[in-house]
Parts: sequence; C-alpha cells; structure tokens
Amino acid sequence: MKDAVLMATVSSFEGLRQPRSSDLKQFCELFEPLFAASSDEARRQAAAALARSPHVPPSVALQIGSAPIAIAALFLTRAVSIEERVLLDIIRNQSPSHANAIARRENLSVRVVDALVERRDSTPRPAASVPEAARPASPAPPAASASLEREERLRAELKALARTAGQPLAAPAAPPRRPLVALDATHEALLVRFSRSGEVNLFAATLSHALDCSAVFGERLVLDVSGWQLAVTLSALGTPRAEMVRMLTTLYPYLGERSGAGTRCDALLDGIDPVDAKTRVEGWIAADDARREGGRSTGPRHAPMLGPERAEDPRQPAAYPAPANQTQQIASTFYRRNLTRGAR
Repeated sequence: MKDAVLMATVSSFEGLRQPRSSDLKQFCELFEPLFAASSDEARRQAAAALARSPHVPPSVALQIGSAPIAIAALFLTRAVSIEERVLLDIIRNQSPSHANAIARRENLSVRVVDALVERRDSTPRPAASVPEAARPASPAPPAASASLEREERLRAELKALARTAGQPLAAPAAPPRRPLVALDATHEALLVRFSRSGEVNLFAATLSHALDCSAVFGERLVLDVSGWQLAVTLSALGTPRAEMVRMLTTLYPYLGERSGAGTRCDALLDGIDPVDAKTRVEGWIAADDARREGGRSTGPRHAPMLGPERAEDPRQPAAYPAPANQTQQIASTFYRRNLTRGAR
C-alpha cells in the first residue's frame, strides 16, 4: 500500500508545472517518510520518475542521492534539478559508486569536478612496490599474487571510467508504442455508470479493458488522488468534456469545489493538452506492456478483488459440492408434481 501511495504522490507532483513553495513543502513532508518505508523497486521507480522533474526540492534530491547506488544511480546520472551543494555533499559523504555516477553527468561545474578529483585522490592506494634488486628470491605467496591481480584489474577499471566520464550516455531503447484507440460508446457508458454508483473497482477494470492494458495500470490511474492521471487518460481517449467533469467530480468530490470563475475540475482540464495527453498515455501503456512482458514468467501475478479469474470464495454455497442424490431428488419431485397435475 505504501508503494502505491508513494507512486501516486510522485505522479501528482509531476503534474504540477509551476509548483508553489507550499506545494514543495507539502511534497517534502509526504515524500520523505514514504520513500524511507517503501520497497526498493518502488523507490527505484520514484527516483527514475523524479529524474525528469525540473522542480525536485533539495532535501528530496539529497535523500534519493544518499540511497543505495542501485536506487540512486539513474537519479544521480540524469536528474536535471540537483543543486551543486547537494552533489558536493553526496560526493564527500557517500560511497565511491555514488561519485562515479555523478562523474557521468553532463555539464559538471568546476567545484564538482574538483570534488571528484579530490575524492579519487583520497582513495587509499597500495604501497609502493619494493625494487626488484631488494626483493628476496623466494616466490610471492598465492594470496599476495591474487591481491595484486585484483588491484591491477581495479586500477584498469578506474582508468577506463575516467576516460568515459565526459562522454554522454546512450539513451535506453524506448519500448514500442501501440496507437491509442478512441473510447467507444459502450465503455463510455460503463465508465459513467460505475463512477455514478461509486463502484471504483469496476470503473478501474473497465478503464483497463478500454485501454487494453493490465489491471494494475487501471487501478494505478484511479489511485491518483489528484485526479490528474485519470483526467489525462480520459482526455487522450477523446471523452466529451461534460462526461469527464461528471466522472471526475463523482470519483474525486473535491474537484467540484469552486475555484475562481469555475471549479477545480475545470482548472484541471484546462491545463491538459489533448495531443500531449495522447502521447503521454501511449508512453504509459508501452511501459506497462514492457513490465508485463518482463514479469510474466517470474513476477507475482496480480489478482484484483473483482477479477474474472479470482479463486472460489469458500464462504459461498456454490464452493461446496452438491450431494450425490440431489439431482435425483429434484427429478422425483418434478415428476410427482406433473403426475398430480395430470390426475386433476
């Protein structure tokens, strides 16, 4: 549950184009405890998402950058909003792996480069070797030979890393995208019906079916308490504005509150570009498809509460086998009634 709340918080913050100081303060208060209590996979996804944001607060950047390198590597390498003092703090107080990740960034300042060089020079090096003439003739022990080989290999890796420090990284291959199909009348009617009746699980399942994506993706869209992800998705599907307002204000009642000349929902929809929304949703679906393909054989299977393939509920009478003679009893009762009616 904390993983879902963390991703919803990050998604809501991504939707703010120009966050105010109060928004940044509220995000810091929500993010820091959630990030510390979430799983490694959720923290890695949150760090990768915030690496694209230009408004990450310094305290949040320091918390992500101080995480284990498996979580912080992508953020340290590609984040666009890390301040210089945060980078210097991470270089001086974290592991050499963190410094190596920062060394791969583009457009490093002079102070950051000096700190990287100082950190590399302060790394302990093996003592100077004794000249060959002063060495005894006895061969080196196997343990010392293995240690020297390991040091030489590590030195070669560091030299290779220093040569490639200033080169830009190749962008990862983007997952293939499939075109987004407009929402048909059947799915639109079902979404309106389930939103009015408050059946959120059925609403998320219908949305997943309309997008032809996993149930996890549909539930994640609805779990965004700001309503921004659902508004972007409905706008990308070509839903009429009146229906979008009706669904959003029903699922998220606070969007119906007045804000200036209109409501919060009107302000939310006015800030969404349909072309940009379609591109964004296609990217979300492509990432969901890649996640499903990657976790189909090894990852745990998602089983929603109202899924069509859920296990039988032992509390229901249908889960218990019928008695062996139940069919015979029903047939005998049926024939007796027919004979009685015929006699009358």
